[in-house]
Amino acid sequence: MDPIIAATHADPYPYYATLRAEGGLTFHPGLKFWVASSARAVCAALAHAECRVRPAQEPVPKAIAEGIAGNVFGQLMRMNDGERQRCPRSAIEPALGLIDQDEVYARVSARLISTDADGLYKAMFRGPVCVVAALLGFSPAQSRAISDLTAGFAACLSPLSNDSQLAAAHLAAEQLRGYFIELLAESAGDSALLARIRQHFNGDEETMIANLIGLCSQTFEATAGLIGNALVALRHNPQLRAHPVDALLSEVQRFDPSVQNTRRFVAESCEIDGMRIEAGDVILVLLASANRDPALNENPDVFLPERKNRRSFSFGSGRHQCPGQALAMGIAGATLRQILDHGVELDRLSWHYRPSLNGRIPLFSTLAV
Repeated sequence: MDPIIAATHADPYPYYATLRAEGGLTFHPGLKFWVASSARAVCAALAHAECRVRPAQEPVPKAIAEGIAGNVFGQLMRMNDGERQRCPRSAIEPALGLIDQDEVYARVSARLISTDADGLYKAMFRGPVCVVAALLGFSPAQSRAISDLTAGFAACLSPLSNDSQLAAAHLAAEQLRGYFIELLAESAGDSALLARIRQHFNGDEETMIANLIGLCSQTFEATAGLIGNALVALRHNPQLRAHPVDALLSEVQRFDPSVQNTRRFVAESCEIDGMRIEAGDVILVLLASANRDPALNENPDVFLPERKNRRSFSFGSGRHQCPGQALAMGIAGATLRQILDHGVELDRLSWHYRPSLNGRIPLFSTLAV
């Protein structure tokens, strides 16, 4: 076991506890980076001014730097610090906070959901992006196309993608850009969400388009993992169905988050959680481990949907905290309700985790009768 493999292990949480016991911030000699595993160390790494989201010498991954997917990547607020992060966030975050959750529920409810393996995949991965696209003003047909293209574009965000997947990601990015250019040209058809973003966005149109694509891509895997891990929790303990869906999901995102870790790149030598970290060092920030730190949550290894004073790093912390948390939780909650209402047979579900270096996203299959 190592901190990377742990993300898709059947049960990484005892291993995370071992890491916390060894110290909140330790150097892994095999992987050659620092590992922040305690709540204190994770909070310190996420808050420190010298901890950046990308290495200074490689703001865009080399594998995609020469294509349109790289152009989009380089403008994403989540992949930048300073003004290139603050400018788009200052327009997008407030707009996301004003989304009507009843509208989210209505758009999820309008989708056809089946509870076989294919239906669960579409509900987890395709449905949430369709909802976001619809909220931005796309038609149902366009929203389905945006969802399909987002799945292709997301490949550029993973170091595990092969050359053919990266080529497809460049093509998907080009097509997504075309859809958003047309949407922005049709000002009369603005959605409330898009109108608010446009009103407060001070950057150029290309930056806006890149971050609208980024909104879709962030929805793609993280929301799928939230829905999927809730189904895993219900499969392990069907009695959890007695609890409200919102309470169940709130504990799922803490107990078994879809984003297990993130990385920070140290720009200048500094001290973090009592350790001297040198410029150029990398810190693997174990969000999922911090969530299970007894210093953060009492009885952290017990699944409590009605947990009081729940604290979690699953959506990040500080200046890069996910601006779409409420939207993700709303889409996931509405989708989970639909799946359960359609009578999913939990005891017939088996799963494995999607290959990833940081995500914990189950892919389901249905056991034969």
